Amino acid sequence: MFQAFLIKYGEIAIKGKNRHVFEEALIRNIEQALKPVEGEFEITTERGRIYVTAVGDYDYDETIGALTKVFGIVGICPMWQVELSDMEQMAKDVLAYVDDVYPDKHKSFKVLARRADKSFPLDSQEINRELGGVILEAYPEMHVDVHHPEILLNVELRNKLNIYSEVIPGPGGMPVGTAGKAMLLLSGGIDSPVAGYMIAKRGVTIEATYFHAPPYTSERAKQKVVDLAKIVARYSGPIRLNIVNFTDIQLYIYDKCPHDELTIIMRRYMMKIAEHFAKESDCLGLVTGESIGQVASQTMKSLMATNEVCTLPVYRPLIAFDKNDIIAISEKIDTYETSILPYEDCCTIFVAKHPVTKPNLNIIRRSERNLSEKIDELVETAIRTTETIKVEAE
Repeated sequence: MFQAFLIKYGEIAIKGKNRHVFEEALIRNIEQALKPVEGEFEITTERGRIYVTAVGDYDYDETIGALTKVFGIVGICPMWQVELSDMEQMAKDVLAYVDDVYPDKHKSFKVLARRADKSFPLDSQEINRELGGVILEAYPEMHVDVHHPEILLNVELRNKLNIYSEVIPGPGGMPVGTAGKAMLLLSGGIDSPVAGYMIAKRGVTIEATYFHAPPYTSERAKQKVVDLAKIVARYSGPIRLNIVNFTDIQLYIYDKCPHDELTIIMRRYMMKIAEHFAKESDCLGLVTGESIGQVASQTMKSLMATNEVCTLPVYRPLIAFDKNDIIAISEKIDTYETSILPYEDCCTIFVAKHPVTKPNLNIIRRSERNLSEKIDELVETAIRTTETIKVEAE
């Protein structure tokens, strides 16, 4: 039974004098991720190493599941951590590890020792040879393969002796909370939850805004978005979700504007409202799930037309992704099955039959003048009546 885990990180290692800021954020996020897990854990650091140690009984599978969702982690190594003594005791500890972890000994292996404790009398190569010989003598059915071993036995001599041979991949990226905050325009589709996941992977804390259009969209459609936010929150941490009643704005645009421009004009007002909440929360930008050319509202000219109403930057993590690329990520993070549930959102309910794909900004602005009588009041009402909830991972 493993009682400790070595946490490997990637990009954090190349940070300069502020590296400790990223390490501290990663530790906080690990602590948060492990809170729902059965068991008690201690997190310690040692010269570029982060260790998670279980105190007493714990749920191994739950622990691994939680750690594989913490951005910044590139590898999780279940390990034995024992007191560092002499070569004779080290050999006993390594043999006990091999015996416990690998009941079937018909495997190739390689010993890779790292001697951080330079006071130890043997160097790394000498330790490799000694331990390799001890293993071969104890288990003659095993054999050495230095190029493609089935077991890469890592032996680290530090304050303690660390022994591990498995590296479970982590999600990579940067710790959430190290790159500011952004507002995600979240719908019930496939793309926007993936965009939220991708931007959080770069260390960005996300909030979200969803546009609801009752009675044209059902309460089940709203719950679908909340469920998607819960899944994304497994990786991003808790999400503050703004649920905007967009019905009156959509009906007014539908009544007053050319139907081939509906999608663009509605999208422009969504961006304006989302930006309002973004500025209230000190966000540094908006995030959308748009990909060039995927639909009419995502052509280059359409994206330019929606960008024009924003003063904050608009980040589009999926901008060059094919649909299959996006679906693959959605399946990996478990949002896909929820995204394809048949509950329409406001964007699909009011879509035009033949939407403009190359909108002219001057024409769009002229069409929007038809809204001048009531649109500001409707936007103000939508903002004032917005429901805000805190969504946490389940």
